[in-house]
Amino acid sequence: MIVVAKIGTSSITDDDGEIVRSAIAKLCAEVAAVRADAHQVIVVTSGAIGAGLPALGLTGGRRPRDAVTLQAVAAVGQSRLMQVYNEAFADHGLIAGQVLLAPLDFRDRKQYLHARGTLQRLLELGVVPIVNENDAVADDEIRFGDNDRIAALVAHLVGADLLVLLTDTAGVLTADPRFDREASLIEEIVEVDHALERVAGGAGTERGSGGMASKLAAAKIAAWSGVRTVIASASRERVLADAVADRSGGGTVVLPHDRKLGARKLWIAFAVGSAGTIAVDAGARAALERGGASLLAAGIVGVHGDFDEDDAVEIAGPDGSVFAKGLARVPAELVKEIAGKRRGELPDGVPSYVIHRDDLVVLP
Repeated sequence: MIVVAKIGTSSITDDDGEIVRSAIAKLCAEVAAVRADAHQVIVVTSGAIGAGLPALGLTGGRRPRDAVTLQAVAAVGQSRLMQVYNEAFADHGLIAGQVLLAPLDFRDRKQYLHARGTLQRLLELGVVPIVNENDAVADDEIRFGDNDRIAALVAHLVGADLLVLLTDTAGVLTADPRFDREASLIEEIVEVDHALERVAGGAGTERGSGGMASKLAAAKIAAWSGVRTVIASASRERVLADAVADRSGGGTVVLPHDRKLGARKLWIAFAVGSAGTIAVDAGARAALERGGASLLAAGIVGVHGDFDEDDAVEIAGPDGSVFAKGLARVPAELVKEIAGKRRGELPDGVPSYVIHRDDLVVLP
């Protein structure tokens, strides 16, 4: 079994952002135990920014918000974070290898194949890959804090069997325990729906940038990759072993779907933000939902947002509900000009489709 285990900043740093070595040591011991049972493990870790803050004397106040400062902090913190992982894995006779990724690595086919090849070869060599977001050069990625999402994409990338999202709660609860003492653990989720997403709420702690909403979004990606997800407490004993063995009570299990999305469409559906919305008529919606069709200008009835060529856009039906998403082949201003026009009415050089079928996914 291939296991991807992700741990967040709040689980491996203290209130001042200092790395808690015992927390990383616990995780590495659990990874070693799972590997001893002939499983392969990839660790996705947050914490570079958190580890860099105290080194630069930036603790005690509010965490910096501007991207440039966060990039600088991450550059300082990443090596410190890896040093702790190297030492902790060495105690178990294991070698760790650093892999820094950004969401773009999952969108470009060549980069995607390179990343997969590197991770697969590391596993073959007996190395424990330690994946982190490339925060030192990222921009939007830092702002969105999507290591949960990257973990789900890594699980798809390597064909993992299990994604474990380790956090500072027991799993997904029926309500926010900070405000509702009656909140209880949801042990199994068949489908991540809007009701669950509302329960999950927003971002997590001041030190971290994810929260349960981010974990449910990652679990949804994994589900459409055919990967089982367990959301559980990082402090729980044998949390990884229990997740591998599929023991009940160890956290929240999000079940995989039977139908899977390919890597590119998975990226479009879940990993890239939308820059606008294109509204279509009933005929265009029916054609797209049947599958195999591109979005033509003739079926467009409205355009919202200021998107450029190759930006992701949502597609809404006559009732306003979003049912698909894709990469625009033409910018918003041109889409507004050609909306409703048939192929023979289009200006020379303008493609007949606004979104090609290869870049379009009907949202699950």
